Amino acid sequence: MTQSGKEADLVVLLGTPNPESSRLYGITVTQGDPSWAGSLAGIGLNLPVYHVTEAEIKEQVDPQVYDEHIGLAELAMDVDSIADALRQVRSEAGQ
Repeated sequence: MTQSGKEADLVVLLGTPNPESSRLYGITVTQGDPSWAGSLAGIGLNLPVYHVTEAEIKEQVDPQVYDEHIGLAELAMDVDSIADALRQVRSEAGQ
């Protein structure tokens, strides 16, 4: 998709369990692999990245479906810290 010029149509949704992994994956899809070991080493895709528990995403999902598939996991996550980590990643990427 990104080679076809339709990257504006893409959004990355994460379901990562903590702020640290959310930040790592967020940086990878916006700025490139920070470890320089993966296929995205030095390749910043600048894709918008959100966690499935962020309000911007959650409000777009049918509440019954959300509760059935994500609700229980959300209770075990530090959703505020995860959202903060990804807001910082988006800010650093100029999004």
